[in-house]
Amino acid sequence: MIPSALETLGGIAFMRFNLFLQQGYITVGRMELRKLSRLYFFIVCVLNTSSSASAANHHICNGPLVSMLPQGSFVSSSQSSVSYAPHFSKINRRDGAGGWSPQVTDRQPWLQLDLRDRIEVTAISTQGRYGGSDWVSGYLLLFSDTGRAWKQYRQEDGVGRFVGNVNADSVVHHKLSHSIRSRFLRFVPLDWNPSGWVGLRVEVYGCAYKSDVADFDGRSSLLYRFNQKSMSTVKDVISLSFKSRQAEGVLLHGEGQRGDYITLELHRGRLALYLNLDDTRLRFSSGRVAVTLSSLLDDQHWHSVLIERFNKQVNLTVDTHTQHFRTKGEGDSLEVDYELSFGGIPLPGKPGTFLRKNFHGCIENLYYNGINIIDLAKRRKPQIYSVGNVTFSCSEPQLVSTTFLSSSSSFLSLPATPSASGGFAVRFQFRTWNPDGLLLSTRLALEPQRLELQISNSRLRLTHHMSAQQKEEVSTGHRVNDGLWHSASLSSRGLQVTMTLDNEPSSTMELGDHMEAGDTLYFGGCPSLNVSGCENPTLAFQGCMRLFSINSQPMDLNLVHQGRLGDYKELQFDTCSIHDRCLPNFCEHGGQCSQSWSRFYCDCSGTGYTGATCHNSIYEASCEAYRLTGSSSGLFSIDPDGSGPLAPTQVYCNMTENKVWTVVTHNSTDPVRVQGSTLQKPYIMKFNYSASPEQLMALVARSEQCQQEVMYSCRKSRLFNTRDGSPLSWWVDQGGERRTYWGGFLPGVQQCSCSLDENCMDMNYFCNCDADTDSWSNDTGVLSYKEHLPVSEIVIGDTNRTDSEALYRIGPLRCYGDKSVWNAASFYQESSYLHFPTLQAELSTDISFYFKTSAPSGVFLENLGLKDFIRVELSSPSVVTFSFDVGNGPVVLAVKSHVPLNDRQWHYVRAERSVKEASLQVDQLPMRFLEAPSEGHLRLRLNSQLFVGGTAARQRGFLGCIRTLTINGVTFNLEERAKMTPGVSAGCPGHCSGSSSLCHNSGRCIEKNSGYVCDCSQSAYGGPSCKEEVSVSFNTESSVTYTSQEPFSVMQNRSFQASSVYRENSRARENMAFIFMTTQSPAMLLTVSTFSQQYIAVILTRNGSIQIWYHLHVDRRPDVFSPRPSSLADGRLHRIRIHREGKDVYLQIDKDMNLKYSLSSDTEFISIKSLTLGKITVGAMDEEVMQAGSKGFIGCLSSVQFNHMAPLKAALLNRGSSLVSVRGHLVESNCGALADSTIFHSQSVDHSETVGRGRGPLSNASQSNYAVIGGVVSAVVFITLCVVAVMTRFLYQHRQARRDASIKEKEHRTNLETAYRREAAYQAEPAYRTECHLHDSHSSTLRDNREYYI
Repeated sequence: MIPSALETLGGIAFMRFNLFLQQGYITVGRMELRKLSRLYFFIVCVLNTSSSASAANHHICNGPLVSMLPQGSFVSSSQSSVSYAPHFSKINRRDGAGGWSPQVTDRQPWLQLDLRDRIEVTAISTQGRYGGSDWVSGYLLLFSDTGRAWKQYRQEDGVGRFVGNVNADSVVHHKLSHSIRSRFLRFVPLDWNPSGWVGLRVEVYGCAYKSDVADFDGRSSLLYRFNQKSMSTVKDVISLSFKSRQAEGVLLHGEGQRGDYITLELHRGRLALYLNLDDTRLRFSSGRVAVTLSSLLDDQHWHSVLIERFNKQVNLTVDTHTQHFRTKGEGDSLEVDYELSFGGIPLPGKPGTFLRKNFHGCIENLYYNGINIIDLAKRRKPQIYSVGNVTFSCSEPQLVSTTFLSSSSSFLSLPATPSASGGFAVRFQFRTWNPDGLLLSTRLALEPQRLELQISNSRLRLTHHMSAQQKEEVSTGHRVNDGLWHSASLSSRGLQVTMTLDNEPSSTMELGDHMEAGDTLYFGGCPSLNVSGCENPTLAFQGCMRLFSINSQPMDLNLVHQGRLGDYKELQFDTCSIHDRCLPNFCEHGGQCSQSWSRFYCDCSGTGYTGATCHNSIYEASCEAYRLTGSSSGLFSIDPDGSGPLAPTQVYCNMTENKVWTVVTHNSTDPVRVQGSTLQKPYIMKFNYSASPEQLMALVARSEQCQQEVMYSCRKSRLFNTRDGSPLSWWVDQGGERRTYWGGFLPGVQQCSCSLDENCMDMNYFCNCDADTDSWSNDTGVLSYKEHLPVSEIVIGDTNRTDSEALYRIGPLRCYGDKSVWNAASFYQESSYLHFPTLQAELSTDISFYFKTSAPSGVFLENLGLKDFIRVELSSPSVVTFSFDVGNGPVVLAVKSHVPLNDRQWHYVRAERSVKEASLQVDQLPMRFLEAPSEGHLRLRLNSQLFVGGTAARQRGFLGCIRTLTINGVTFNLEERAKMTPGVSAGCPGHCSGSSSLCHNSGRCIEKNSGYVCDCSQSAYGGPSCKEEVSVSFNTESSVTYTSQEPFSVMQNRSFQASSVYRENSRARENMAFIFMTTQSPAMLLTVSTFSQQYIAVILTRNGSIQIWYHLHVDRRPDVFSPRPSSLADGRLHRIRIHREGKDVYLQIDKDMNLKYSLSSDTEFISIKSLTLGKITVGAMDEEVMQAGSKGFIGCLSSVQFNHMAPLKAALLNRGSSLVSVRGHLVESNCGALADSTIFHSQSVDHSETVGRGRGPLSNASQSNYAVIGGVVSAVVFITLCVVAVMTRFLYQHRQARRDASIKEKEHRTNLETAYRREAAYQAEPAYRTECHLHDSHSSTLRDNREYYI
């Protein structure tokens, strides 16, 4: 744009300021110079702000551009007739046939505009052909400076497709999210009226664009030289635009003697910025670290760069992407000596510099702190020195690319021109993201021989097929699918074929005879027809190619496009449509992004997260959540904010008490003695916890209560000044605030625990230490005001007197409870709802909650935008739907249960949407997936409030209870909001709605009319509360085989979609858990097999170590994991948990080992045939597995669970069932009790030996004391009779109560046994509860809506 007067004034001020400094009119030291620089940049900021505001107010860039263009500015691929010529395509004009239309036979129609000069384009409009049924409903927009090399315009979220017209007359206007500066525009129709044909009228809006341009040929540069020795700045603003012909090249470089440097360069098509301030260590080291941004910058199109630095804070912006970072070094100013170079480093031999290639391309509007460098160079100012040939117009090379669009059907065939010297030579360049694809195939003169050049596993491979069974191969290169341009050539001479990749050494293949190529060369793929000598080995090539040369003759692809040379299919000419799908990186929590041509993938290894975009934490949110899954005390990783930005942290979960305590330790847990401190020079200790401050805040906020013990003893050391009460010692809370209370939960009160308990040694003081005695005093207390916890620092200031000292110890942070687990609200009116702020869910969101209701339908939550929306609802008594629209059309995911969900029981729902996929899970039903379109809109744009339990229209509201609503790791406080909302109440009535866990180990609490019952069908445990271990002792011949039948109703579960661009998908997952104890090795613990010969096996090897086998492909070797070399066959109890998510396998052994492995495939483990515990004798398994299987298992197995199957429970309760096969001798046991009895038995032995040692003397003494013994016996008999009488009376009074309890226990056990039998009998439709308590709304009179719906 044209610079305003204010911008010019700022530039003049800067130039004069520098000129005065350089010529000596202003003499300042370094400190004064920094102050003056700050003052100057403050003025410049004000001027820039004013100029920006002025530009915004006065510079309007939306004028129409097409209406004034001459006829020669319009070009098209074809035209139906003269009346449909492209110059008739001006909007709202009726000339000719009322618009442009191509020929019906045109395979790739397009309309092109020449704006006569580079113009800034800000908006476009389209219209159909007047008076007809021809219009374009979808199109692409391409732009170019030359009319040859084109680039596709992409909107803010990467979408290239524009929505067109729905009729011939209306105008559809699109304001561009970022403007285009170009001369040529091309409209490429994608879709049109199915009842008509392509018809188009267009308008383009924008304004003139002026710039200063310099062209660098790779051996030239511009030097901006200072008149003084060095230039020191605390703030820098550098801006420029460039377009490059190469992936390497230095754009800017400057350095100083003290170690400062700045270098901006292209490296592998990315922009790298090296910046250091006053750090000589980095100057001479080879470990310079660059901040890199963007990619594919060697595409011969303009890219803008802006560097903003103030002190150490730096913003680097490339096009629309910005990265913020803090630079290295000790100083705040950048000191550059002598000069700055642009376009290259002219003297690579300078001390401290590193050799880089010079820039080859064009730079425009190059500004350094307000100075127009190119303008000074054009006017030949003395500050600018030109090295080499720098011209001031941008030369345009004709490097035209072609895009191969399809990985299955794209191809380009070119005739093989004869070579005068015999043989053949082929040369071309390619770039792609795909690791596989056919580049070139040709039939040889000696049939059936052929040559294939392909990308295979990211390497370039040449294959000579001599016959159907005989071939020869050579390979070269590494990671040729890195998105960069690579040169490939094939040439034959004599009996050799030579393959060359880039500048690497050539690879040669020896032939048995002279080679002559066939008549046709196929690039990128083969025609769909069966062409002799061309076969796609795996996939066709998907990417870009250019610079084709056959036998030293360049190929003109314009002739191919016009149908005058060769043939093609699924190609896009004159453009390379490669797109970096990892920019920006949508992988969350540090996941590594990789990509193919059409998709990106996230590697979540080592992040602690899983999912398509590493969004979901693999850890529970709290110790309370671990207890609900059946875990016991130990070290655990928790993630308090779930999918939020905070990383997981390790804590100790103490589950031995009724309350589950979360314990977080710090770096100073031992008692510390303090002496010699004063208020002026106090003793200070800062505590570093095993979790970050942000993680601690999240943990404390989620907990019901927290506390921290402060043990403080003193001798002649006071906590408070006895004169004025000012503190002499204090501690600092999590927010950095000073605190002076030393116990209790009342902040702001300067006192200790003894004052709160009214037991201080001297009641004249509030703390024992303030009595200032010569003896030791104690002011230990427990801090329990959780908003101030944990203690981050302690300061002690009164231990400098004679014999004065203090002893303190700060205990770990201890918290219990999880406020989010039972945070619930009850909805009683269909028009009622809770509202929250707009959901922040542009790129990803996960929603989870529990609900219970007896209503047939209702909306759980909804958030609307102008067009976008997101909604989760119960659409029918057995169907939960998750629907949303991000601009690609409405999408609906549905999960259907085989039993009603409006049964007044709790049900779990989790919905997730990301840029890659959407998913929905209900209870234990299989999760449903839909894969997002690769070219669709990404951002979910919402602007209304989030409605929970209802909708904005107050219709289809939910009636029932919702609890534990968590969105993106944040738990919503439903109870607090419900207290102020009519028709909604806090909490949820019922036995199963409290915070106390009535059912354990994944057992499910089911409401009854007069109580509750625990559904243990999804748990490996039994008993009334799902706490009793189900254990069995095995011998060497014992085995339990559980035959599985895939439930028909689950397999029929499906998803509905209104948008065909979303593709349904599924992901493999398994969950296994068991407890075992043995001394045998090798041993077979568990095997699971499928009808397709897949299997999973868990064995103990010969040395007793555990080994896990995954055999998912019949034709591949299995994946084998050996996590622990030490023996587990040690006679002790061991707990094993295995969870698989796609390729990732998570393994937990006991409490102290959590491991992650990656499988070679994410193939689903489907059509399960059987699960076997113990000995196996037949099966298609590997030899080592079969050897362990033949040995069987000797020991105790307990609480075995695989997904929803609990084979030990089924074996004990369904011995006659055809689904359970038991061989050998099985004895019901209890591993936990057995482990405890080992300790008890050893104690009993010790005790009996003690009694035995004293038995001799007692036997001798017995003969002389018969009289005494008789008296004692008489007394004991009398006392016993009295006790019996009292107990008889007591038992008689409670006889009825005991009888009732017994009846209830028997009824409960009967219900459980009935459930287990039902579970085995209905494997085709597995039960998800022990009883289906379905209420008939017509069977009783309903007096209270609350009772009915909840």
